[in-house]
Amino acid sequence: MKDTIVIATRGSKLALWQAEHISARLREEHPGLAVELLKIKTKGDKILDVPLAKVGGKGLFVKEIEEALLDGRADIAVHSMKDVPTELPDGLEVGVIPEREDPTDTLLSVRYDGLDGLPQGALVGTSSLRRQSQLAALRPDLKIESLRGNLDTRVAKLLDGQYDAIVVATAGLNRLDISAPKSTILGPPDFLPAVAQGALGIEYRVADEEVQDMLAFLNHDHTKHQVLAERGFLTGLDGGCQVPIAAWSVIEGNTLRLTGFVADTDGSRPIRLETVGAVDDAWELGMGLAQDVLAAGGDEILAEVYQRESGA
Repeated sequence: MKDTIVIATRGSKLALWQAEHISARLREEHPGLAVELLKIKTKGDKILDVPLAKVGGKGLFVKEIEEALLDGRADIAVHSMKDVPTELPDGLEVGVIPEREDPTDTLLSVRYDGLDGLPQGALVGTSSLRRQSQLAALRPDLKIESLRGNLDTRVAKLLDGQYDAIVVATAGLNRLDISAPKSTILGPPDFLPAVAQGALGIEYRVADEEVQDMLAFLNHDHTKHQVLAERGFLTGLDGGCQVPIAAWSVIEGNTLRLTGFVADTDGSRPIRLETVGAVDDAWELGMGLAQDVLAAGGDEILAEVYQRESGA
């Protein structure tokens, strides 16, 4: 067995927490194993003054990390699954999905209780077109502004009074133990999360069977099927994490229920459909639901969003 594992990770506090969490689990399972972190700055980390949707391309937070796997500088990478493109480079696989954290979003504020408590025309910050779209549908009067940066940076801007409220992933708040004076969960059925939000993914070289064996204990089948269904939906739409696409899956016994959502950035023309099927058909359920959404008008909506956000 390998005596050292190198984990490639972004350098943000949240990314480091995630890498350290997996490091601790590995060292607990394999006594004597040394784990090193290789911090890498991605394109998404470097470009902070432009909304993600306008930066362009997929894999803004993973490409440089995957290069470290391919050239052997790292053995594994720990990602937030919502940042991982549905197409991976040849030779790499995200084959281990640990148990999911809370997939919901949270509205944070210093003064106001919840979405309904925000005053008319309140300024809300978010880094996501998906959140923007759903906020606009629920509260068309809000002024929604792009808010980039690491989670702790975004919360600091709220506490400094730059925003009336911000919306961020609940999982990140839980992992870093960050809070604000006012906090309200935004979750299903009214507010759908990003594909695979709250789930981590561990990427490695397909040929490295020894590493795969060492990681196998971390896999959580329930979460893996949820992620497969939601990413199948995203793949069928040919979408990325920078477009107003949401998905939410629930597993009961051997049955999986998947809800998919697409809307314009202003919350207009929302398309929300569901499908139910066998857990073992998770990926196919997602792909099939995507085709239903596209046929219901999602293809036109997404084409317009891509054109608008690219500045074409």
